[in-house]
Amino acid sequence: MKHVILGLAFMAVFLLVYGIYMSVYKERFAVTRRMQEIANTIRRKKQLDEELSRPFTERVFRPVLLKMAIIIGKLTPVKKKIDLNKKLSMAGNPGGLSANEFVVIQYGFTVGFPICLLLAALPMGWSLTSTAAGLSLAVAAGFILPDYYLKMCAGKRREEIQDNLPDVLDLLTVSVEAGLGFDGALVKVVEKTKGVVSREFNRVLQEIKMGKPRRDALRDLGNRSGVDDMVSFVGSIIQADQLGVSIGNVLRLQSEQMRQKRRQRAEEKAMKAPIKMLIPLVLFIFPTIFIVVLGPAALQIMDTF
Repeated sequence: MKHVILGLAFMAVFLLVYGIYMSVYKERFAVTRRMQEIANTIRRKKQLDEELSRPFTERVFRPVLLKMAIIIGKLTPVKKKIDLNKKLSMAGNPGGLSANEFVVIQYGFTVGFPICLLLAALPMGWSLTSTAAGLSLAVAAGFILPDYYLKMCAGKRREEIQDNLPDVLDLLTVSVEAGLGFDGALVKVVEKTKGVVSREFNRVLQEIKMGKPRRDALRDLGNRSGVDDMVSFVGSIIQADQLGVSIGNVLRLQSEQMRQKRRQRAEEKAMKAPIKMLIPLVLFIFPTIFIVVLGPAALQIMDTF
């Protein structure tokens, strides 16, 4: 009985103190709760604005693409994924696509092109033979165009690396000869230059910081680039590091050789230019000149006879 009375007394005192506390701080609690609601509303509005500020493809197309890529990825052979990853790396990973996402886009083009052609052919009343031929061409175009786009991106990227690599190596050579280590020289190159080579060197530095051995990071750089000059440069640096040869001398020799190769490529393009100009000359310019020069004489001859 005594314990019950003590318990009831404790509860009464607790409720009395709680009631007094709530009556004193009631308005403060209400203001705090209201401020939290306003802060949550502002946070939700900010998240919504950030979501709406993203491109339509990122908000709608990319989530659907990711879900389909998960399904397609389970059906795609591993060898094809490896080949696609290599092609995407050499092309600079356009759009940040993975191999599975690229396969989804390729299949989407393969199915989408024939459907669009069929919708266009039905109102025009094409024959069955013409429709079948058009559908076959649309399927082939839808399957080939994504690969062709990758090849274009890879080719453009290779040309940029070949053109910029000698200048970047000059800066790298000057930095090394000024007393910086190879990693410090790479940092200086990343800070002072822009372009594909700078981004690739920055990726090498990030991989080294994450614990990847320098040799492996450089080898991956050569494999990603797909450029013989870059592969030769990477091999020379790795060999110099293994043998203890001065990296400055190696860099200077590599820079001179690559500059000479760039000059030879420019001379080769200059020698090909007349041959490439021959086709528009024969097809477009020469006929126009003949019309302008011989046209009045032909009219006079026709009037005479």
